[in-house]
Amino acid sequence: MPEIPTAERLVAAAREIVAAEGAAAVTMRRVAEAAGVTAMAIYRHYANREVLLRAVADATGRELGAAWKDPMSEGEWTDRYDALLDGFLDFALGQPHLYRFLMTDSWARARLYPDGFREPGSPPFTALVRLIEDGMREGVLRADDPLEAALTVSSQMQGMVLHYLAGRMGTTEPEFRELCRRTSRRVFCGLKA
Repeated sequence: MPEIPTAERLVAAAREIVAAEGAAAVTMRRVAEAAGVTAMAIYRHYANREVLLRAVADATGRELGAAWKDPMSEGEWTDRYDALLDGFLDFALGQPHLYRFLMTDSWARARLYPDGFREPGSPPFTALVRLIEDGMREGVLRADDPLEAALTVSSQMQGMVLHYLAGRMGTTEPEFRELCRRTSRRVFCGLKA
């Protein structure tokens, strides 16, 4: 089996720390130790913590984008949206620290709307933009700016998830997932053709 390049091992180690404890727990020394390199060796690959965290965000974004690219390519538009929503909720609820890091934490060089959200800037967001474009082409949604429509939908859902993760929703996870579907439908009523 080929050896994993050091730079990739460092990103994987940093990602594991973010996923387990949040981005604040990431230090260059700790990541180096977890990846099995010296504290000084990490700097050959990443100039500082911010560059390393950007690499974690980029790698995770690519992974999520690939997983969400075509969660369901056939069927009714709402079913395809539900498949994308399920993938998003699986990630957000299953890896809350990593979710917060990618979606809500403030950190150097985080993507900024609108340019950082245009393809290929944010692969997970791109999946939603493409789905909304499909809905517009299919006549399910009225013609509009797909980027802004995707921002509307994703912001609403991110707010719901943040309430849930903060313990502000008096629902079980299955009830929360159904609530997300229902509230999405309400948003889509405003975007319908």
